[in-house]
Amino acid sequence: MVADVAPLRVADHARWEQLWSAYLRFYGVDLPPEVTSSTWSRIQSGRIHGMGIRDATKELVGIVHYLLHDDTWSKSPACYLQDLYVDPAARGAGYGRTLIQAVAVAAQSAGAQNPYWLTHDSNVTARQLYDRLGKNHGFIQYIYVDPKP
Repeated sequence: MVADVAPLRVADHARWEQLWSAYLRFYGVDLPPEVTSSTWSRIQSGRIHGMGIRDATKELVGIVHYLLHDDTWSKSPACYLQDLYVDPAARGAGYGRTLIQAVAVAAQSAGAQNPYWLTHDSNVTARQLYDRLGKNHGFIQYIYVDPKP
């Protein structure tokens, strides 16, 4: 695999938006356009870190977003790998692994802990990779639902 990982650039916007939209469809999420626009703006301003991976033809085939944040269990910042998506036509070539490893290198360079991430339990294909690269510590995610209508 020949691949180039680099921060997302302004010129990547159209292809990023295609990959981002496919990622959202994969998870069955429909975000308002202003959220997608805000996400792109925050990536460009550095509030959210975004990287892309290019194949041998220099086409953007995958994206990853991550955040560094304070952690109550450590003096070092935590690194949350929030979004990872590789074009289905490019899967199986190691792009996902390379993106995760690039986030790990970026976290180390920033003095942060190793990245952590979430995925849906039905994401069986990705979990095969994740089980090789990380350790599932058994936590279950909850999101508060206001009991008041």
